[in-house]
Amino acid sequence: MKKTMLGIAIFSMMLVSSFAQAEGCLKGAVAGGVVGHLKHHAVLGAVAGCAVGHHLAAQAKKQQVAAAK
Repeated sequence: MKKTMLGIAIFSMMLVSSFAQAEGCLKGAVAGGVVGHLKHHAVLGAVAGCAVGHHLAAQAKKQQVAAAK
């Protein structure tokens, strides 16, 4: 069961990282991995952290573009 979940988590991380740019993803993955490690779900935390970090970086970029206009 653990090997199956690990395989799914790794596949999800590769899928997310292929679509996500590095902006925010790396910081989010590190933070999510640390928090997930404390709850025994480090890989899942890293995947979620990458997604959230990328989303927040995209929002910040949109705000910067709007402020420059």
